Amino acid sequence: MLNQNTKKLLFDGTVIPAHPLALQHNLQLDERRQRGLTRYYMASGAGGVAIGVHTTQFEIRDPEVNLYEAVLRITAEEIDQAGLDRPFIKVAGICGLTDQAVKEAHMAVKYGYDLGLVSMAAFKNQSEADIIKHIKTIAEIIPVFGFYLQAAIGGRIYSYNFWQQFAEIPNVLAIKIAAFNRYQTLDVVRAVCNSSRVNDIALYTGNDDNIVADLITPYRFEVNGEIVEKTFVGGLLGHWAVWTEKAVKVLADAKEFVNNKHADAADILRLNVAVTDMNAAIFDPAHNFHGCITGVHEVLVRQGLMEGIRTLNPKETLSPGQAEEITRVMQAYPHLIDDEFVNAFLAQEIRAV
Repeated sequence: MLNQNTKKLLFDGTVIPAHPLALQHNLQLDERRQRGLTRYYMASGAGGVAIGVHTTQFEIRDPEVNLYEAVLRITAEEIDQAGLDRPFIKVAGICGLTDQAVKEAHMAVKYGYDLGLVSMAAFKNQSEADIIKHIKTIAEIIPVFGFYLQAAIGGRIYSYNFWQQFAEIPNVLAIKIAAFNRYQTLDVVRAVCNSSRVNDIALYTGNDDNIVADLITPYRFEVNGEIVEKTFVGGLLGHWAVWTEKAVKVLADAKEFVNNKHADAADILRLNVAVTDMNAAIFDPAHNFHGCITGVHEVLVRQGLMEGIRTLNPKETLSPGQAEEITRVMQAYPHLIDDEFVNAFLAQEIRAV
């Protein structure tokens, strides 16, 4: 059960970075930098973090690695020790078939996480009815943050009827839509608008190719003779694991536009193009997203927040030309780069040691 302040933040909408994994040269956890990243996200003004998700690397669950509990514990400790005077949403990634997911959900509860971002990627051939049953099981343990993952990186396409049933599950409080597809995104939003829980589910964008446009678009449908409107209130994004202080400003600008305080629609649409261009450099769609994790790492290394781009999977590397693309977008959009903020943050971190 979420406390009221946390629930209000979730439904008002906020920036939730997908937390990376900091590793030493020997591929052991770099706990100092791992904790430092969490502090960076809090200092940046983000409203939460998601840990144990794709950006944290799924290999943390491998028996020979065994870092899933460690990263949940470390992240929760840093948030709790910070003594923030504002709510901060703790989201734990929950993966696997039901037996594994149940164990992870209980672990998330153990460390005080508010919601579980439930991946359905393990369900390759099971029926949609089986997956609905799975979500219901997890929702009995922890509030669920649903997750529509694009098919290109391991997700699958779900029917409108699936999302209708999904939206009716008690304790589903949010859905991250990362379908990278307008038609599939529309399915989810329309299903939520047509559900009895339309006001009980917050929508978060994970559509990296359409972040700002998602945040400013009102979805309106006629439901039983009345117009029902739903909007994306925030984002849970790997993209927002970098340049996070500026991501907070991007969300604020989008909210100002939605509230009719932005004079020029062209400005917000230009922002959408800039953010999408930056995301393409980080997430590497040119190579089928091969470098999406290492792209995030590359930015954090350049800023001094991580020591190296290494991952638990040796096959995950920067793609040819990706580093140059990151350099290009950093030079093209300096107003969306938070280097100055990071430098001040790291200086303060050094003084605190």
